[in-house]
Amino acid sequence: MNGHYKLYQDTRSQWRWRYVAANGRTIADSGEGYYNRQDAINGIAIMKASYNSPVY
Repeated sequence: MNGHYKLYQDTRSQWRWRYVAANGRTIADSGEGYYNRQDAINGIAIMKASYNSPVY
């Protein structure tokens, strides 16, 4: 199994995401809560788009 994104609501009913590696460890998270689910989904899309970004 590859890594995957998990979208969830926190205890304050804000939307958050985390990226879970194949070994089950969280290696990235949204760092903030979003009031709108779609905003959290957009954050995931940004992370996915940055996959091939150069490293400086």
